[in-house]
Amino acid sequence: MTILVTGAAGFIGSNFVLDWVNQSSEEVVSLDLLTYAGNLENLSSLEGNAKHHFIKGNISDRDLVSKLLKKYQLRAIVNFAAESHVDRSIHSPGDFIETNIVGTYNLLESVRSYWNGLDENHKKHFKFLHVSTDEVYGSLSKTDPAFRETNPFEPNSPYSASKAASDHLVRAWYHTYGLPVLTTNCSNNYGPYHFPEKLIPLCILNALNGKPLPIYGDGQQIRDWLYVKDHCSAIRRVLDKGKLGETYNVGGWNEKANLDVVKTLCAILDELKPKVDGTKYESQITYVKDRPGHDRRYAIDATKLEKELQWRPQETFDTGIRKTVEWYLANETWVSHVVSGDYKNWVQKQYT
Repeated sequence: MTILVTGAAGFIGSNFVLDWVNQSSEEVVSLDLLTYAGNLENLSSLEGNAKHHFIKGNISDRDLVSKLLKKYQLRAIVNFAAESHVDRSIHSPGDFIETNIVGTYNLLESVRSYWNGLDENHKKHFKFLHVSTDEVYGSLSKTDPAFRETNPFEPNSPYSASKAASDHLVRAWYHTYGLPVLTTNCSNNYGPYHFPEKLIPLCILNALNGKPLPIYGDGQQIRDWLYVKDHCSAIRRVLDKGKLGETYNVGGWNEKANLDVVKTLCAILDELKPKVDGTKYESQITYVKDRPGHDRRYAIDATKLEKELQWRPQETFDTGIRKTVEWYLANETWVSHVVSGDYKNWVQKQYT
């Protein structure tokens, strides 16, 4: 049996593929267009592994996807493929519409055609798992209860709006065509292979290079932080045991303000790689103008996933953030290859 993972060279997708190959005897086909955040080096440890097959391509390419489905007789698809950075969506919303909405539509149609042609036994066991975000639910105040699966969608950025649209498409293909789908909505991920445009890896790298650690506004935007390996284990559980047509929220039960997150990683760096001049990394924190429409708080209630599928995260924020800092310190070559000229231009544009 074989599964297809789309967006497999991205941050979460590559972690999922690596864990899958290490923990399962089942083969995996990885599909990724290798845009700026898709990095084939993330999967370099699988080179020559007979259980792993990498294909460069677009989820909107119906001919390609159809050929892969038939060639490998795929029994499940896990869809990570997405444009995922809010800041980039503000500057270039069209890319997010094209990938997250049009791409998901084309993928669903390719899968529907394949699924309709399966015999009844294979049809019964086939699954399509769509990976989404808590940002589709909008923003919370400090006193609001955490997002549950029943919360209405209230997206506030081009990114979250495009992901909400993709979630609606997946739901519609289940109710209209009977396509066997599952959806997960996760909180903020962090961990190995995280592209350094996001808060945690950006601040780790800036700290080590003596650059400012940019904090939007007052830094009190609250997020629920989920270690990426925990997210991957939740997806495996939902794929294995989830009820078709259902949505499952995946969270880390770790609400932290952005400023507190950065101060925590600074303290870890002070311990693991102290500065030569004896100053603290926290002194590099710099406040910058808040981004437009910045959601104040996200929080995930993952009770449904815990009660129905017996899943809970293994990492606390303290253990997860330490593992993350240690990984970046130990993988300087990966970092140097990722931080290209385009990336430097983006950071200058966004935080100046």
